[in-house]
Amino acid sequence: MGFNPQNGRMSKGSSWSDVDFTPLAGAKVLVTGGAGFIGSHLATALDSIGAVVTVLDDLSAGGDPAVLPASVQFVKGSLLDYALVEKCTAGRMFVFHQAALGSVPRSVEQPRLFHDVNVTGTVNVLEAARKSGVKRVMFAASSSAYGDSETLPKVETMPAIPRSPYAANKVACEAMLSAYAASYDLDTVNLRYFNIFGPRQSPDNAYAAVIAAFAKALVKGQHPQIYGDGEQSRDFTYIDNVVLANLLAARSEKSLKGAVLNVACGQRVTVTELAIEMARLLGRADLSPIYKEERAGDVKHSLADLTLIKQQLGYKPIVGFKEGLATTVKWYASVLK
Repeated sequence: MGFNPQNGRMSKGSSWSDVDFTPLAGAKVLVTGGAGFIGSHLATALDSIGAVVTVLDDLSAGGDPAVLPASVQFVKGSLLDYALVEKCTAGRMFVFHQAALGSVPRSVEQPRLFHDVNVTGTVNVLEAARKSGVKRVMFAASSSAYGDSETLPKVETMPAIPRSPYAANKVACEAMLSAYAASYDLDTVNLRYFNIFGPRQSPDNAYAAVIAAFAKALVKGQHPQIYGDGEQSRDFTYIDNVVLANLLAARSEKSLKGAVLNVACGQRVTVTELAIEMARLLGRADLSPIYKEERAGDVKHSLADLTLIKQQLGYKPIVGFKEGLATTVKWYASVLK
């Protein structure tokens, strides 16, 4: 997906080529975590349609401000520094809250740290937004909220069953966004992301997302490692779809009132299928996956129902799994050699 800064419209994806984002042109916005994987794609898109973008990121998750356009203001700092959060939020119309500590297994190892950054940090963002007169906060929620329920697809009205400290953090933050929307003159929306992937997602840590981890192994001539039997499935969602959902939420003329909305492709792929397809794309079909013990906190299956977000925002995915995977694998092949 690309954006035409002259007319504020999407330049790829016939289904959404007529979506008009000019209402966001000139709007002052804050993107927390904006030097990271998701945040940097979002900040770049906002900049390209004429928004005035400030990014706040402490770079603890490995973000790189060098990937941001020169016109984006970058501020290095933590969500736990309330005075700084308040300063970055002042005068902003929208806040796209993407900053968080990720990784289910790491949250199991460091639950207090995850609570401090993810939950307390989100309350700091909400308080600053309330005091600054922000119109709407878009929150990066997580499909991990659904836990290990066997019901598919996942519908937003299902009870939250967090199975890890990370998932519990995200559920707590959703509740806070809904409470602020009900209690104050601040609109909010919880966008529940399903297994986001794409270029610039880091493979260089022990908790790398599965597509990034598989890419690193395969490019280096190693067998990808799967934790569990490989039959676990995910609704892998290319990054451009997440950008679209955030922009649609920001430009919505109706109050969203803390709504929880799934952001995904609505397609289920097993982890074994993923490993085999990535090996094929890289010309390494000989590198079959190796299976290891299942990790604590991981859920078995994930698939999103997209009915509500279509109704509320007019969202539908503009880049499918296979197209997004091919683009992503090509990017990893170019940078990991």
